[in-house]
Amino acid sequence: MRNFSPNIEHLREKAAALPATPGVYLMRDKNGKVIYVGKSKALRQRVSQYFHEHASHDIKTAKMVASVWDFDYMLTDNHMEALTLENQLIKLHKPKYNIKLKDDKNYPYIKITLSEEYPRIQIVRRRAADDAKYFGPYSSYGAAFELADTLQKTFRIPTCKRVFPRDIGKGRPCLNYQLGRCDAVCMGKVSPEEYRKRFSDIMAFLRGSFDEVKKSLTKQMENAAEELRFEAAAVYRDRIATLERVWQKQKVVGAPDVEQDVIALYTSELCSCITIFYIRNGSVVDSDSFCFPPDQLCDGDTITAFLSDLYQKREYIPREILFGFRLGEENESVFAEFCSERAGYKVRLRFPERGDARALCDMVYDNAKQRAEAYIAEAERDNRTLVKLASLLGLEVVPERIEAFDISNYGSESMTAGMVVTEGVKFKKSEYRTYKIQSVTGAPDDYAAMAEAVRRRLEHNTGELPDLILLDGGKGHVSTIKGLLAELGYDIPVFGMVKDEYHKTRALTTESEEISIAREHAVFTFIYKLQEEVHRYTVTRMKQSKSRLLKRSSLEDIPGIGPAKAKALITAFGSIAAVRAADVESLAKVKLISQADAERIYSHFHKNENG
Repeated sequence: MRNFSPNIEHLREKAAALPATPGVYLMRDKNGKVIYVGKSKALRQRVSQYFHEHASHDIKTAKMVASVWDFDYMLTDNHMEALTLENQLIKLHKPKYNIKLKDDKNYPYIKITLSEEYPRIQIVRRRAADDAKYFGPYSSYGAAFELADTLQKTFRIPTCKRVFPRDIGKGRPCLNYQLGRCDAVCMGKVSPEEYRKRFSDIMAFLRGSFDEVKKSLTKQMENAAEELRFEAAAVYRDRIATLERVWQKQKVVGAPDVEQDVIALYTSELCSCITIFYIRNGSVVDSDSFCFPPDQLCDGDTITAFLSDLYQKREYIPREILFGFRLGEENESVFAEFCSERAGYKVRLRFPERGDARALCDMVYDNAKQRAEAYIAEAERDNRTLVKLASLLGLEVVPERIEAFDISNYGSESMTAGMVVTEGVKFKKSEYRTYKIQSVTGAPDDYAAMAEAVRRRLEHNTGELPDLILLDGGKGHVSTIKGLLAELGYDIPVFGMVKDEYHKTRALTTESEEISIAREHAVFTFIYKLQEEVHRYTVTRMKQSKSRLLKRSSLEDIPGIGPAKAKALITAFGSIAAVRAADVESLAKVKLISQADAERIYSHFHKNENG
């Protein structure tokens, strides 16, 4: 018998009353949380399909449908608007059953600052609304850095922080000039026209137009040779050779004029994987793979939303995209329209069934399968680690979400608590939190500080509760937090992470006894990394807080001295020590500083000298 929600009759009646128009629907669980966002050009038909008595769902969809208690919907004028709204709502709610694009922070771009007279190459995490040109996103920071570094060295672009033309003629050339990696723009050795020409070639290469770059550089080499500028000709020759080597690293899969993206999907009971090959001039210049756990849907709707989000971020979209699988007629139409609108020209979707194009799709599918198998193997290793951890600690369930706490201080005034989160054994940095301890005054009290941090975390809970809480501390810390949890009505296991005399992880502890983890290598490694990470994070945030405190107390605590005046003083004197050493007359000469301000500043630093 099919597992439907207890609220199924209400859901069917509500779905039957929907209009047959484009829109977006939001599936909610019993607690009102959005668990899935979808779109359709005919809401009534699409939503009703989920709750039909004889509907044929795969395991993941059936699991989602069984969790649905209610749904909302929003009407749109057309399918394209529905796609755009769907993407926005997925980002807002982060539904459990929608596949998720990797964080922009791990998805870099190469940025060319075209608005500047002398453009620069930068690697950035986000695209800004400016006049710069962005290329990517690239599959990793390392891939982007390697390419940017090669281009900077090949075209001898400065990497220093000098601003041109403002800094031309100021100071001596840096070491990169001596090493032949820069042509000393700082000394005026490169004209703005020549500099721009180099960036024109750089951008052509980043677009995948190597033949265009080679033709341009060859022409410059020949011109230099005809003018008997043999050293310059040799530079162009070496530049061509370097770029050829970079280009030839890529796998050749088609004719020299072929530009296409190839997308394949591998699915199993254990995971799904989408792999994309980016082909420019017949060569694979980059690739992406995205693996998803089995509880995330990988149907035509969610894949379309996922790909639309991805292609919204890409600087360049080829005129042809090959798919090794079908999205469904409705989704294929709207995705083609989306890509065409984004690119500014018609983008064609192809679904080859034979020939070279099919063979190419099969090759990408094989890569997706390999990535999926590696993902599954890693997930199994991680799960074994958590199962062993649960067994050692006597837990009733294997922990999926773990939160670790630590306290750091330079006295009570800068006491800070840090919270680090893992999903399974993977750190989830987006959910790290810092708590500036407010209840502890006088002598530092780690127990009270830890209790305040955990209390504040639970009282302001906006997401999932932890399955396990780990404390960087001993039996006293565990006893304190267990008492707090009982007071608040939470039944969450708590253990301490104990360190040895060398301040390294030794064991886990309850209120009364230590639990050795030394013989379980995988568990020991995980706990060690977790303890080190929460300590690193907490100390870093505490130092930042202390730095801000010290910086403020020395100047901004003086009556009448705010951030603007403090900045003016530091700018004028260079350091707080120099401000302290200055006399009243010198202080009064600073912009924004009045005679009265100067006297108060001098008095603040010298009030104890005469008594």
